[in-house]
Amino acid sequence: MGKIKVLHIIKSLGRGGAEMLLPETLKLHDHGNFEFHYIYFLPWKNQMVSVIEDNHGTVMCYSAKNNIEMMLKVNNVIEYCKKEQINIIHSHLPWSGFLARSVFAKAGIPVIYTEHNIQERYHIATRLLNKFTFNSQNLALGVSKDVSDSIAKNIKPRIPVKTLLNGVNTEKFIKNADFGKKIKTEFNIPENATVIGNIAVFRKQKNLDLWIEAFSIIAKKYEVYGLLVGAGPEEQFLKQKIERLGLENRILLPGLQTDTIAYFSAMDIFMMSSNFEGLPIALLEAMSMECAIVATAAGGVREVVTKDSEGLLSKVNDAETLARNVSILIDDEIKLIDLQKNARLRVQNSFSLQTMVESLEVCYKEYAEV
Repeated sequence: MGKIKVLHIIKSLGRGGAEMLLPETLKLHDHGNFEFHYIYFLPWKNQMVSVIEDNHGTVMCYSAKNNIEMMLKVNNVIEYCKKEQINIIHSHLPWSGFLARSVFAKAGIPVIYTEHNIQERYHIATRLLNKFTFNSQNLALGVSKDVSDSIAKNIKPRIPVKTLLNGVNTEKFIKNADFGKKIKTEFNIPENATVIGNIAVFRKQKNLDLWIEAFSIIAKKYEVYGLLVGAGPEEQFLKQKIERLGLENRILLPGLQTDTIAYFSAMDIFMMSSNFEGLPIALLEAMSMECAIVATAAGGVREVVTKDSEGLLSKVNDAETLARNVSILIDDEIKLIDLQKNARLRVQNSFSLQTMVESLEVCYKEYAEV
């Protein structure tokens, strides 16, 4: 039997968590038995394309300006599947899922769908479309128990739904002190200052407005520097808030970065302020990089961070408690170091990317049309 040909369908190949998982899993897959293809639709969000191609993935972009244009590419995707003799489709996030289900309905190609968020957080139209089309596929994977439970509650699907936890490559995401020093030097951060960081798409879900509020409280008492790595629709608003608070020299915005290891290496504390999450990849990466975690207890974060063991959690939208939890760690270096070490052990023991990849391959073999 030849290789199983897997086609991933995703709206963009930018710097989002779901997108970043694709090249990371590709590196660990069994290329002797599987061949991987990728279709995306937003040509300006292409940061992951080169690394996928460098790792022997085949990438195709069918350009679309919006969700409706994307859905009109169904026949293009079917033609691609026939030409490349695709055995199974793996789609990610709702609109790619809708398109893949249309391919399933028209061409009968098996479809696996990964859900990265809880249904309650989607627009009502997206939720209804998800519910209406959900059974036109073979298998759904929730990235956390929270996500899988939300599918069961809101959709009540007839198809199987399994929880497959996101993972991180702990052999790649290892703290490098020299890289961290280089970043501190580049941004004029004093060697002994505490660095609080986050790596995210700058959108409302991440509530970086609150992140800045919490940081401003901390900065009144301590010599701290912030690294907010990323870009997105909220960027201009966040820059204006930083300027209003007079924090331009304390909160640093390096922009969108494909290689994040050096930035993680410079961070002592990874502070998350999200309103909601599935199971955030950046959080797992930060833990693998031995960052102590201070976060809001949003969605899948509660499944990853054991309170007081790998991090300190607060209620959503609570800047005061976020700031207080960071202060606890700045004041107690032993506790800070314990949380940093425990964070890496947690992902090594429970969120291995290799385990995730092996589980995916079992699903591909079970459902592929070969």
